[in-house]
Amino acid sequence: MRVLGVDPGLTRCGIAVVDGGTGRSVRCVAVDVIRTSPDDDLALRLLAVADAVDEWLDRHRPDVVAVERVFSQHNVRTAMGTAQAGGVVALGAARRGLPVAFHTPSEVKAAVTGSGRADKAQVTTMITRLLGLAEAPRPADAADALALGICHLWRAPLRDRLAEAEAKAAELARRHRARITEAARGAAKGAKGTTS
Repeated sequence: MRVLGVDPGLTRCGIAVVDGGTGRSVRCVAVDVIRTSPDDDLALRLLAVADAVDEWLDRHRPDVVAVERVFSQHNVRTAMGTAQAGGVVALGAARRGLPVAFHTPSEVKAAVTGSGRADKAQVTTMITRLLGLAEAPRPADAADALALGICHLWRAPLRDRLAEAEAKAAELARRHRARITEAARGAAKGAKGTTS
């Protein structure tokens, strides 16, 4: 599976492509950071992010796009910009019919370091090791994008199995309710027949 991981942001948007093989093997295909100037108009910044993401989607043809879910931040302006950049990424993927998965920062940290409270340095160190990179990806947004790709590769099979189990459980519950309803109707008909 090939995953495009995106750590959304307006000033710096981390973007990476990671391939997953058998077991937990992973390989870095490409990694970079999309940059826009805070002095530019918001619409132009979003357009620049969209254009760069479109180029990556067309060049690398991922199977799925993994985006960091915006979590509560103290700076509302930063959170808004991050959410807007994430929306642009999701839109680009949706236009190509690609599934988009959103992962929380703690989920990503737990997947790659074993701790949802790991700091950026720990994430970068683990990403460098896991991918066998000669040097740590810089800035941290690049490492975060790689971490998102790895997180999705490792978590997607479990999510798929859980979704499948939930669907089966819902179907069994629906059938069970239908049998109970049918049995109640049969009992009501039987009771009506004996009183007439």
